[in-house]
Amino acid sequence: MSKSLIVSGMRSTGKLHFGHYLGVLTNWINLQKDYDCYYFVADWHALTTKFDKTDELRADVENVVLDWVASGINPEKSTIYLQSLVPEIAQLHVYLSMVTPQNWVERDPTLKDMVKILRGDSETEEKPSNICSYGLIGYPVLMTADILTMNADYVPVGSDQLAHLEISRDIARRFNNIYGVELFKEPKPKLTEVPLFKGVDGQKMGKSFHNDIKISDTEEDTSKRIMSGITDRSRMRKTDIGHPDECEVIFDYYKVFAPEKIETVAQECKSATRGCADCKRELCGIVNEYFKEIREKRLELQSKPNLVREIILDGSDRARQRAKEVLKQVKDAVKMYY
Repeated sequence: MSKSLIVSGMRSTGKLHFGHYLGVLTNWINLQKDYDCYYFVADWHALTTKFDKTDELRADVENVVLDWVASGINPEKSTIYLQSLVPEIAQLHVYLSMVTPQNWVERDPTLKDMVKILRGDSETEEKPSNICSYGLIGYPVLMTADILTMNADYVPVGSDQLAHLEISRDIARRFNNIYGVELFKEPKPKLTEVPLFKGVDGQKMGKSFHNDIKISDTEEDTSKRIMSGITDRSRMRKTDIGHPDECEVIFDYYKVFAPEKIETVAQECKSATRGCADCKRELCGIVNEYFKEIREKRLELQSKPNLVREIILDGSDRARQRAKEVLKQVKDAVKMYY
């Protein structure tokens, strides 16, 4: 029996940090076992807010793929592709835009979030130009085209993203109803628990906040970042009683990377037999060991740029084969064949 198909993507933001790894990649890696996975780098989506900052776009794409493959996204199990190398997505975007009511787009939470970012109403990892472009307004429809071009069964999302997927289901249903076909599946959410992984300052981890630790960082840089992490502000000396639950960053990192040590760390902190600096030094070793193989694999891949390019091109070719089949059915349904 054929496997159900999953599609998911990530904007081409360059080197990924621990938040990306724990919040997205670990889930994608597990999904490879049971699903036919299509993972794309969304370089068109990057242009919706960074259309005037494209000098590093190619390098950003390659760095995303490097982190994916090094972390465990297997190009022999999953189809890794570049959004802009599958032009059928753009064509489908046009067809879908013709049947999508304007008010659907305007009330979509994805678009609302992006507009807030541009207006400076909320914090973001990026600093986009303060222009709400036509491309940004069409973002929800392009997102839908990403999903429907592969006619995906499932899209992995967190519970807070369910509303974002609903417009794709609505557009798929509307297209089918208008043209009297059962072409598009209504993509179902594959609910995943997406933990909020904090930066070293206790805020949401993000590149522009300068509080992130990247998957590709050296052991030295990783240790420096961890050693700068905030600890129990009420504790001035090692002999002071500690409060591990108030140690927003370091204790949370132990929960992720060394859960078996949590009880010991908490007890020693509360009894003042473990100092904050000692606690962070131990954590440095644990985290660096955790990412050691991933970083070694990334360096090996980085030394073979042609291999990375081949992964992107081969995966994009495979994605196009499926996209062409879907687009042909779309044109047949719309009766645009000549």
